[in-house]
Amino acid sequence: MANGDYCSFMKAVEHLGDRWSLVIVRDLFLRGPLGFNALAAGLPGISRSVLAARLQKLHDLGIVERADDGRAYRLAYAGRAMEPILQALRAWSERFVPEDPAMVERDPDIVLMWLARRIDPAAVPDARSVIELDLRGAGQATRSWLVVERGQPVSVCIEDPALAAERYVFVSSDVRTIDRVARGLRSWRAEVDEGSIEVAGEPTLVRSLGSWLGGPTEPVAAAP
Repeated sequence: MANGDYCSFMKAVEHLGDRWSLVIVRDLFLRGPLGFNALAAGLPGISRSVLAARLQKLHDLGIVERADDGRAYRLAYAGRAMEPILQALRAWSERFVPEDPAMVERDPDIVLMWLARRIDPAAVPDARSVIELDLRGAGQATRSWLVVERGQPVSVCIEDPALAAERYVFVSSDVRTIDRVARGLRSWRAEVDEGSIEVAGEPTLVRSLGSWLGGPTEPVAAAP
């Protein structure tokens, strides 16, 4: 690597080598222009202050810009030019990065992010509904909520959104099982039939829940 190439590479790592910047770029690439709240909801585990700081940095770098309405963020030309980089990172990760089952227990927020992206907004009910997830792993249980509504981005909540009881479906499982479903390695129906996932709640929601998991337009493996 020539010295000039090394300097360019180091500049890219300095600006984009944190945990969230490339994930934000990937989210905007896959989902199109998004408002701040929609971005935050799709990136569980990121604080609003960190998201604001990363967006400002990406804006300063010319990678992200404001949409015409001034409220949403979208990829600028430099951000759209990163598509082959994101695709190459994804392909490399699938081929060479070994699975670490313990990782999903250490950081279940990642699993929630993948699961949220796997839900098809066109398949969920018209009325706002909640998937309450009770996930076991690493000797502890975590409870989270996915709020779904026809045609709207899935929201990930760390507190109960307190909707009417008939709008809830309750899911209990270990985090590794949900991880397999979220990444498309096993079907929802197979895990439910085997008893690895327990589902309760409003009967109509329980019966239709599997059909919501239509998945994204690309296989979910790992966030670049």
